[in-house]
Amino acid sequence: MTRQVQDAYIVAARRTPIGKAPKGVFRNLRPDDLLVHAMQSMLADVPALDPAVIEDAIVGCAIPEAEQGLNVARMAVLLAGLPNSIGGVTVNRFCASGLTALAMAADRIRVGEADAIIAAGTESMSMVPMMGNKPSINMRAFESDGNVGIAYGMGLTAEKVAQQWKVDREAQDAFALDSHRKAIAAQAAGEFADEIAPIEVIEKLPDLAAGRIEVRSRRVELDEGPRADSSAEALAKLRPAFAAPRSPQGKATGMGSVTAGNSSQTSDGAGALLVVSEKIVKQFGLTPLARFVSFAVRGVPPEIMGIGPKEAIPAALRSAGLSLADIGWIELNEAFAAQSLAVMRDLDMNPEVVNPMGGAIALGHPLGATGAIRASTVVHALRRRQLRYGMVTMCVGTGMGAAGIIERV
Repeated sequence: MTRQVQDAYIVAARRTPIGKAPKGVFRNLRPDDLLVHAMQSMLADVPALDPAVIEDAIVGCAIPEAEQGLNVARMAVLLAGLPNSIGGVTVNRFCASGLTALAMAADRIRVGEADAIIAAGTESMSMVPMMGNKPSINMRAFESDGNVGIAYGMGLTAEKVAQQWKVDREAQDAFALDSHRKAIAAQAAGEFADEIAPIEVIEKLPDLAAGRIEVRSRRVELDEGPRADSSAEALAKLRPAFAAPRSPQGKATGMGSVTAGNSSQTSDGAGALLVVSEKIVKQFGLTPLARFVSFAVRGVPPEIMGIGPKEAIPAALRSAGLSLADIGWIELNEAFAAQSLAVMRDLDMNPEVVNPMGGAIALGHPLGATGAIRASTVVHALRRRQLRYGMVTMCVGTGMGAAGIIERV
C-alpha cells in the first residue's frame, strides 16, 4: 500500500425523471432501460472521454430481482453499448444503495485502484414490489423483542419515531405540503434541467376496432410526483395508513399520524454519475463538477430506522473535518415527514438548506436509485447556487442511516 490517497472527482451526473408507481409514466419501462438511459445521458455530457478507460459500474438497487435482477449493473453496461471491458456490480443497502455505490466508486478512485467508475442506482417499484416477489423474514426475528423490529413495515417505524420524538400530525402534514410547494416552484423555475435527462416513453396500444396497434410517444421531462393542488385541507383528510387510529372497541387510541400524504411516494427512476481520478481529468481535459469528500453509515434500532441520519451525519462531518454549518445544501431523503422532522430537530438543522427543491414526499423515492438521483441534484445545485458543500443523507431499512458529503470544485 504505497499509493497515496487521491481525490475522486464527479465529472458528470444525470438522472431520469421520477415516475409514480405503480401506474405512472414509467409503469411499462424496465429498470435496466431506465438505467441505460441515465448512463448514456451522463456519458454524453463528457464526449471527450474514451469509455474504454472506465473500469466498472457500481449500481445500487434495493430489490435486485426480476426485471432488476441478474446483476442489473452489468446488464445495463452491455445494453448501453459500452465496451465489454467495463465490469458491473449491483449493491444493496436498501434506500442508501445508490449513495453507497457512489461512495464505493469514490473509495476505489481515492486509493488508486481505479481511474474511472460509473456510480448509479435504479429501481422500478411498478415492476418489483417493495419487499420483492417472495419476502421471507427469518422467523428468529420474532424470538426476541430486540429483533422483532426487523419485521416492521417502514410505516410502523415512522409511527414509532413520531411517537418517541413527539412529531404530531399537523407538523407532518405541513412538512409534506411544503415539500410539494418547493418542488412545484423548482420545476417552474427550471431548476431540475441540468440533472434530468428527458426520456421518450413509447406505448403500444391495441385498437381492436381497426385491427392494429397504435403507437404513442411521450417525452417526459419532469418528475411526475409534485402536486400543485396539494393543500393542508386535503392532507388532513387522509386516514393513517399504518397504525389504526381507533381500537377494536372503537375508542380513539391517539395513534396513527403517518399517512400516504406525509410519506414518500413509491416511484420508478434511475441516476448515474461518473467518478474519476485527477489523471483522467487531465488526460481528457474534463471539467470536474464536484469532489466526493466523505461517507458514513451508522446503525440504529430497526424499529426506529428513520432516525438513522442523526447518527450518520455527525460521523460524515467528522470524517470531512466540517460542521453542519458548513453544509449549504442538504438532500435529506423524506422517507416520512415524521422521521425527517425528528432528524432535523435533533441535529438543529437549518430548514432553509434542507431539500430546497422539495423531497421524496413530492418528488418520489425509487428506493435504491434515490442516492444517485439526489447526489446528482446536489452536484448541480452547488454549481447553480455557488455553494461549496452539499450532503445526501437518508434513513435505511432494518435500522441504518447513511450520509455523503460533496464539495463543489
